[in-house]
Amino acid sequence: MLCNTSVSQCFPSDRILDFFFCCGAQATSRRWPKLLRGGDQATLRRVPSGFQATSWNRRVSPERASTGSVNPVCVCRYYPALRTLEQLEQTCLPRAGQYRFCSIMSDNIPRLRTLIRDTAMSQLKDFLESIRKHSDKIGETAMKQAQVQRSLDSAVSLQQRAAVGRRLRKEAGLGAGTDIDGQGSSPMSEQDSGVLDVEDEEDEDEVPGAQELVDFSPVYRCLHIYTVLGSREQFENYYRNQRRKQARLVLQPHSNMHETLEGYRRYFNQIVGFFVVEDHILHTTQGLVNRAYVEELWELALSKTIAALRTHSVRHTHTLPPSLGKTPLPQSDPPPSLPFSEFVPQVYSQLKEFVYACLKYYEDLHLSSTEIDDVIRKSTNLLLTRTLSNCLQYAMKKKNVGLAELVQVIINTTQLEASCVYLEEFISNITNVPPDTANATKLYGTSTFKDARHAAEEEIYTNLNAKIDQFLQLADYDWTAAQGGGDPSDYLSDLIAFLCSTFSVFTHLPGKVAQTACMSACKHLSTSLLQLLLETDVRQVSMGALQQFNTDVKECERFARAGPVPGFQGDTLLLAFSDLRQLLDLFTQWDWSSYLADYGRPTCKYLRVNPHTALTLLEKMKDTSRKNNMFAQFRKNERDKQKLIDTVVKQLRNLISAHQT
Repeated sequence: MLCNTSVSQCFPSDRILDFFFCCGAQATSRRWPKLLRGGDQATLRRVPSGFQATSWNRRVSPERASTGSVNPVCVCRYYPALRTLEQLEQTCLPRAGQYRFCSIMSDNIPRLRTLIRDTAMSQLKDFLESIRKHSDKIGETAMKQAQVQRSLDSAVSLQQRAAVGRRLRKEAGLGAGTDIDGQGSSPMSEQDSGVLDVEDEEDEDEVPGAQELVDFSPVYRCLHIYTVLGSREQFENYYRNQRRKQARLVLQPHSNMHETLEGYRRYFNQIVGFFVVEDHILHTTQGLVNRAYVEELWELALSKTIAALRTHSVRHTHTLPPSLGKTPLPQSDPPPSLPFSEFVPQVYSQLKEFVYACLKYYEDLHLSSTEIDDVIRKSTNLLLTRTLSNCLQYAMKKKNVGLAELVQVIINTTQLEASCVYLEEFISNITNVPPDTANATKLYGTSTFKDARHAAEEEIYTNLNAKIDQFLQLADYDWTAAQGGGDPSDYLSDLIAFLCSTFSVFTHLPGKVAQTACMSACKHLSTSLLQLLLETDVRQVSMGALQQFNTDVKECERFARAGPVPGFQGDTLLLAFSDLRQLLDLFTQWDWSSYLADYGRPTCKYLRVNPHTALTLLEKMKDTSRKNNMFAQFRKNERDKQKLIDTVVKQLRNLISAHQT
């Protein structure tokens, strides 16, 4: 029972209309007067004509209330509808009693709240999708606004400076009020005032702002509804998460961005447009986003933008514009030269193009970002380990490849090895998969270029030794000369000059590579000279020939002492010739007593002289002495020298036999 209370008293007429508009209920005009019982007849006139099509017996269907169409009142009057539902639930329905329509209303109130909330959320999603698609247009407009504002500020600044100048002239007796040009122009004439002109121009070419380009009402409406429903925090989290996802999409550059300037312009416009929207939301809502949230997105944008520019930028050779050709330029130092050749940027660019092609191919296969990242890395590894590695190996094995080319290969592969980290970042940026993801495929670029560099180093050592052998083939010693010359041999002078010019190219090599090549060359030269002295074809060696040979070795030592490659400590490079030096000192100084007495001791002066080597050379000198001195047996000095050689030979053989046993 209504307890003598009319329905019009329990249910205000405006709220009844709102509720039935939301429910989609229909009633005939015949039943409305009974419900209102003489209520406001103006309210009856507001009933749409469609409400007079069916009878009241067609009750409100719960299914229609929950899934039916939403009429304009429900769409455009969210907040009043929520207030109506609240008043019905808390005030009107408890007072109305146990009527069936009251229970229907009560059952449909939660569904209507959910319907209103979902409708507002649907419009918010449409809004988010729209600003994601048009963020570049918003950013472009904002950039134009900034340009207009900058021009306006410049004009105002110029006018202020002009006003200061006029005031100073006026104070000096040359004020603008003086009839200087005979016309008595005013200091505030039209020609002097620029603010109004600028403002007029701005009005004519006014650029719309973000609030004029974008309808933010879905955000405000949804925020208001969720606040009324007590779910504001849920809405804030949803909005921020969605915008974070959109930020990552905006900050992800297109694969062909680097091809045109328009690609870069669109990329920056998207970023600007995103932050213009967030800045507007920050200043027009209370707490939906805060400064910390915007700063977090800004830091993300900063890091992503730097990585994208580093990835997509390509070094170009800069030339002066034609207009600068007529302008005298200040003197400056010449641009620094880079040690690596054009091969490095070309290879890196080809690798990037290959990755772009892979990405374009795999985009149409409906793979996830992780799968695309994995297949791109595996394909790149095949390109590095098979194609590029085989090409480098083939190029280094060519016969016409010289030392300079091999040095350049080492420099280039070292630079490419160092750039592999940027190739990793490049792939991660275009696939949006962090490089430290679990089970992520690692690139083999570092090992590929390292192997190629080591192969080039070995080729350098081999080629350098081959060049030394070619010079040694030109050696033409007179092994029976009675006296040696004071100058080094011609072939050795040419060899030293070649080594000096070669090692000067090694300045751009890594320090250890250059030092290893230099030490290897000196050791090979020392060993080859000793073998030249001990060759079986050389059956006799005179003391004069040995003196000339000693002069050549001194020239080699002078070269080593000069330090052709930096980085050696002290006389380290001289150690390569120490075996040869001790052997020659033993023979030229004829210090056999010290050698035989101290042999085997750590303090021996001739510790590096092998007795077999000494015996071989001594026998060659004995044969020479016998041949060149046919009458030596008739001279006492020669007979004594021959006996001494025989004695030393005998002692050396005994020494060798003793150590062998």
